[in-house]
Amino acid sequence: MSFDIVVIGAGPAGLCFARSLKDSGLRIALVERQEEAALMTPADDGREIAITHRSRRLLRELGLWARLREEEIGTLRDAMVLDGDDRDGLMFRHGEAGKEQLGWLLSNHAIRRAAYEEVAGLPEVERITGARVDAVRTGPNGAEVELDNGETLHAQLVAAADSRFSETRRAMGIGAEMRDFGKTMLVLRMRHQVPHEEVAWEWFGHGQTLALLPLHDAHTSSVVLTLAPPAMRELLALNDAALEAAMAERFQDRLGAMSVAGPRCAYPLVGVYAKRFVAERFALIGDAAVGMHPVTAHGFNFGLLGQDLLARELRAARAAGRSIAAPALLARYERRLRLATRPLYLATNALAGLYTDDRRPARALRKLALGAGARLRPFRRLVMSGLTAEQGGVPAPLRLLRRPRPA
Repeated sequence: MSFDIVVIGAGPAGLCFARSLKDSGLRIALVERQEEAALMTPADDGREIAITHRSRRLLRELGLWARLREEEIGTLRDAMVLDGDDRDGLMFRHGEAGKEQLGWLLSNHAIRRAAYEEVAGLPEVERITGARVDAVRTGPNGAEVELDNGETLHAQLVAAADSRFSETRRAMGIGAEMRDFGKTMLVLRMRHQVPHEEVAWEWFGHGQTLALLPLHDAHTSSVVLTLAPPAMRELLALNDAALEAAMAERFQDRLGAMSVAGPRCAYPLVGVYAKRFVAERFALIGDAAVGMHPVTAHGFNFGLLGQDLLARELRAARAAGRSIAAPALLARYERRLRLATRPLYLATNALAGLYTDDRRPARALRKLALGAGARLRPFRRLVMSGLTAEQGGVPAPLRLLRRPRPA
């Protein structure tokens, strides 16, 4: 079977990439190991995704936003960073960013469902589900993808979107920087007595990291708890009543009584950055290229950005009659995605390392850092610009610092 592009992985990045190529004249095979029913009705995996203003614009252009239900969209109005037992933290307020809100919260399974609905009706996309990739080969004359069902797919280009632990990336001989933080992350939807007021929390406690992601209902949030694996195993063994009491205690009762309102989902905390994003007739997108630590909430936003960058390059090449697998095209995509992601990837890892280090020098340093951030308005505006910018990347720090303050 022959196609222009074979996309491996029908997660959010792979589906959005296929949708981005609608009406481009390119024929696409979308290969996914899950069965079709799992794509039509994705399981609730507990994850809530923070969406920037630029990502919202892209989701609207792709038609996904219109397919989301009202109750699936949470408002991220402001954000607060807490350290230790502090009652007040570093606040990032929407007013300082000149926006009505900093961003939105969307359930990962809702994004997947909306993306599938958009792709399902595209005649140029053939979905091959319930199939695993056995081998990938690329060369000067084209690419081949062998499936475990005996089929061989021929294409000009292969795009891998098969998770941060991408088997396709490894099969193509591309290594990755992998940072295992040695922690387990629990995501759990909970109801709470005190309203969240549309404020997200990032709380670096002693021996734990907590996050609160405000959902559509004022008394329901996605709670994220990061612990060492042994402590997490003990917590997950509790029944609902005991878990509710334990979570309220971990939040120091600041949210009042808490009750379980969704499935318990636990994930290993591993950051990944591919050493290359491209090879001959091959490109990485989504978490296969950049898998972020969730502390800065840019994982899916980078995945959405990367697929958009590659899709725009491919559409332009197709319209001009040029090769969609030209080395210069792929090199340009890699350069642009690396420029947009590398600085924040490194900064995120450094931040996660500092704020999960409970030794006394690290605790003193982060207190100083939060205090300085609270006093420096340009710094807060710089951080918020990454969430609220609708075009391009994060504004250059020096350009932002030179911007005059409003009267």
